[in-house]
Amino acid sequence: MTELNKIALKIISNGKGILAADESNGTMTKRLEAVKINSTPENRLSFREILFSSEGMKDCIGGVILYDETINQTSSAGQSIPDLISSSGAVPGIKVDTGTKELSDSPEEKITEGLDGLRDRLKKYYELGARFTKWRGVYSISEKYPSKLAINSNANALARYSAIVQESGMVPIVEPEVLMDGNHSAEVCLSKTSEVIKKCFNELILHKVDLTGIILKPNMILDGNLSKNKISNEEVSLKTLKCLKDSVPKEVPGIAFLSGGQSEIEATENLNLINKNNNTNFIMTYSYGRALQQSALKVWSKDTKDTIATQNTFNHRAKMCTLAAQGKWASELENK
Repeated sequence: MTELNKIALKIISNGKGILAADESNGTMTKRLEAVKINSTPENRLSFREILFSSEGMKDCIGGVILYDETINQTSSAGQSIPDLISSSGAVPGIKVDTGTKELSDSPEEKITEGLDGLRDRLKKYYELGARFTKWRGVYSISEKYPSKLAINSNANALARYSAIVQESGMVPIVEPEVLMDGNHSAEVCLSKTSEVIKKCFNELILHKVDLTGIILKPNMILDGNLSKNKISNEEVSLKTLKCLKDSVPKEVPGIAFLSGGQSEIEATENLNLINKNNNTNFIMTYSYGRALQQSALKVWSKDTKDTIATQNTFNHRAKMCTLAAQGKWASELENK
């Protein structure tokens, strides 16, 4: 077992998942303003620190993805944020892409940037305590998209990023997100997501990335958010498992799904069914942002001094997700 494989397994084993707290300042500003809170560095830190110091971290969270601002901040008790996360038993991680730009020759599609200067940034993040990283490629579905150009370009960037990250002693999260925006069917989502993931692994293998030392972060197979025909949660789980069984090499230790616009309950129920029906050797867990934080954010916004109520809300959501990662969730547990 390599050191990278050990880190990957520590993050995703025993029902533990990943808290995606790597919203850019722009995204976090939108979230805070939506609940009538000013987006200042202090307020952004305050909310995140409440989550990072909650009891749910110890039992449910194996890793936390941070944003550049947050990994450099210090807690109210004078502890560095990576140290605060490590003290709960979770692994600190860092988002290292610099966002998406229009793809040349296909301006309606996106390419993720951030390879320039990546080695130097990784060295600094490693010294700060990060042991895994995240890079998100994003793909739209329509009659024309995703184009071969977008699929190939983003797969190449994800592979180059992964190789540099492993060279730096960290585990790369490989996140090819096929967006749920549109009126496409789940069948189309299955076909396009499979194509995207297969191309990513072709490139990862070409770049000699150690597949035992990565975590895949894909979307689930869903109908487009504007589709009139919604498949059942059971079908979501079966189509998602088919996609991954056919597209992901067996060496990959685990898969941590993004929530991708699903509600907290949907993301939990679908993950639970995926695990109940899981006929692969892959660990199947979660890497959720909004689907772990949204309820806690609403509670916190009503009284930013009421740490206990905010933590209780987060602890409950984290516990539900961890039960789902073990196939042990049931809807009646939501109200206990």
